[in-house]
Amino acid sequence: METEQRTVTANGITQAVRVAGPPDGTPVLLIHGNCSSALFWEPLVRRLPPTLRVVAPDLRGYGDSATAPVNATRGLRDFADDVAALLDDPTLFGASNVRPVVVGHSLGGGVAMQLLVDHPHRVNALLLAAPVSPYGFGGTHDLTGTPTTPDFAGTGAGTANPDFVARLAAGDRSADTPASPRAVLRATYVADPASLGTDEDLLLDTVLSTATGDDNYPGTAVPSENWPGTAPGERGVLNALAPTHFRLADELVAVAGKPPVAWVRGDADVIVSDTSLFDLAYLGSLGLVPGWPGAESCPPQPMIGQTRAVLERYAAAGGAYHEVVLPGCGHSPHLERPAEFVAELLALTTVPVP
Repeated sequence: METEQRTVTANGITQAVRVAGPPDGTPVLLIHGNCSSALFWEPLVRRLPPTLRVVAPDLRGYGDSATAPVNATRGLRDFADDVAALLDDPTLFGASNVRPVVVGHSLGGGVAMQLLVDHPHRVNALLLAAPVSPYGFGGTHDLTGTPTTPDFAGTGAGTANPDFVARLAAGDRSADTPASPRAVLRATYVADPASLGTDEDLLLDTVLSTATGDDNYPGTAVPSENWPGTAPGERGVLNALAPTHFRLADELVAVAGKPPVAWVRGDADVIVSDTSLFDLAYLGSLGLVPGWPGAESCPPQPMIGQTRAVLERYAAAGGAYHEVVLPGCGHSPHLERPAEFVAELLALTTVPVP
């Protein structure tokens, strides 16, 4: 299938939405990750059967959706509210009150979890692809999300590479420095850049569609007395991901109905990992960020262990989940291991709707 773009007004903002398949097909909602857009799903959608109705929005501040501000104090709820509003648009799904299989990648996995917490009756099944931890990104040191410092120092907008942000804002398409968006796409979104194939420029377009600034990516930062001297602000995307504002483990475990969850990840992921190259605590342990206070007081975040612990609690409370680990795969399983990913998605589309 190929997607076509539509523009709708939902939750008070203009949202660009890509759709594919018949309106009365089995509903699937695809939620993209940070520094990308709905087009990041295009290589996957081409592989899906025409029996599905696929809806993939550009989140606010990405792609062709409005550059609406992100209130980080709500965690990822601004994004989840936007997505929830689309579920009542019969022009997208062919009916109102649908219960799609919800697929979330990276940040989009966090949005999908928030959607499930806030609207459990609207989610038929959940596929989490390399999702952010239910305890946010960075700044926690154990499986229950205990803060490393009281202000979650070392997380949020202040951790962004300023050169990358500047090149993102400038639309830089070069690969002449490790901080260029193309170099970051090749080095961190996938384990093997060859898996980008002929879609590399299309995928780069999605990265470059990211709105930059205090209200979007990366957001605002505040100084901290704790290493490394920066803590999350209250505006923008990276602050919305910070554990100060995004912590929904208990709410996820308590959700009513508990649709089945598939968790798909690569064992060579360098973004969402217990050794993440975007976690300042891990970079400090490598000597790449000076002044690291040491493993006892500031260990790297155990992102994978945290997600597994929460999903095990979810299962113990009456839900069901399974974890799929793809050897040699990086942060984008749907690009790197599409056959396995499609199989997991199609298995969830056979779950009976309550």
